[in-house]
Amino acid sequence: MSTNTPVGTAARPLRIAVVGSGPAGVYAADILTKSEAVKSGELTVSIDLFDRYPAPYGLIRYGVAPDHPRIKGIVNALHKVLDRGDIRFFGNVDYGTDLSLEDLRTHYDAVIFATGAIKDADLNIPGIELDGSYGGADFVSWYDGHPDVSRDWPLEAKEIAVIGNGNVALDVARMLSKHADDLLVSEIPDNVYRALKDSPVTDVHVFGRRGPAQVKFTPLELRELSHSKDVDIILYAEDFEFDAESDRQIQSNNQTKTMVGTLTNWIAEQPEDHSELTASRRLHLHFLHSPVEVYDDADAPGRVAGIKFERTELDGTGNARGTGEFVDYPVQAVYRAIGYFGSSLPEVEFDHSKGVVPNDGGRVLDASGTHVPGIYATGWIKRGPVGLIGHTKGDALETVTYLLEDRENLPLAAAPAPETIVELLENRGVQYTSWEGWLALDAHERSLGEKASADAGADGIQRERIKVVPREDMVEISRGGVAAEV
Repeated sequence: MSTNTPVGTAARPLRIAVVGSGPAGVYAADILTKSEAVKSGELTVSIDLFDRYPAPYGLIRYGVAPDHPRIKGIVNALHKVLDRGDIRFFGNVDYGTDLSLEDLRTHYDAVIFATGAIKDADLNIPGIELDGSYGGADFVSWYDGHPDVSRDWPLEAKEIAVIGNGNVALDVARMLSKHADDLLVSEIPDNVYRALKDSPVTDVHVFGRRGPAQVKFTPLELRELSHSKDVDIILYAEDFEFDAESDRQIQSNNQTKTMVGTLTNWIAEQPEDHSELTASRRLHLHFLHSPVEVYDDADAPGRVAGIKFERTELDGTGNARGTGEFVDYPVQAVYRAIGYFGSSLPEVEFDHSKGVVPNDGGRVLDASGTHVPGIYATGWIKRGPVGLIGHTKGDALETVTYLLEDRENLPLAAAPAPETIVELLENRGVQYTSWEGWLALDAHERSLGEKASADAGADGIQRERIKVVPREDMVEISRGGVAAEV
């Protein structure tokens, strides 16, 4: 190809790599292809999407509870984008291991990092390191069949505390309390089903630091709790405190109004004597509790035996302050679900206090605060793990807008031909997967579900799919090998 060929033309498209194939990465790629410059024919782009996992969709496959009611719709939307054929997918390619930043800059004119956030935010209280204390994100990875985590999880506790009042906390609490048979209609992996089936849990307690009007979960997540069979939801009148800011939020925010209305209806309908509740499992929702200490006891040193909270009160602004009153709950496991935290990327500046790549509207910055030409970020690695899926589209639009503004001044790739990145991966022995490979894996998982449904008979539970968990099996199936037993 002539070095004089104009960049951004059919003969020499603008080459863009997107690292991360969750919603943030897919939306960025999609917005690029639908930009006015591309639609008008002024610009031609060629986009490759990389992911460290053999399958696409990122957080949607490995960070959302399998029974989440919106998961199918989101997956279908992402599938439609990638199934068009104008965006190449390379799975099982780990940035920093299989490809370096120099590799990407050699083959692409611009790079967008959309690697998200998968680690738990820290909760710095005494005893959080005891056996039986877990990160909610780690538990989510396990029950979603993440290929890089153990297939075993210790489900031995009868009484469990979940710390947090966001969607992940409710997902964790619902998965811990829901009966395993009711999850079979989802894509739950078999090893997860068997472990949850044997769980001895009777009580799951969810604790929030502020009041009912300040919760961070959504009405959809809250309603989903009430759909669990043979699980009673218990609330406590002393936790229902509303200050001036709470009243303002209830009046001005329909979501807050809906959630407070749902919670107050539930507490009004429950019997005063909780012993009248008959379900075999109970899910307790507590507010105005700030965790102070996780502790063990003499009978089981080094293992969680309980958790201490300070009761809080609202201060008039919607924030909470301690009251000096302390309460203890005997539990044998604690799950912290107070948020995610981003992971650093090799050769890219990182803000370790915020868990993000420093950036200005998606333009990645170096240590001096100067934009690194051709390097961009979007999604949680850009803004931190806040906001819902819908926020990710606006976030990607901002990043893509800046990239397109910069396109005349991008550092051009030395080897932009699409086949050169394939040759590089093959020469390094990287067992990358493709979109066609994902379609094969998708069909295989669905066939496992069909077989299980057929074995269950007409009156049995119909399973749409059974997720393949081991990375090597995912790669083998995706690359056309013999399907492994799951």
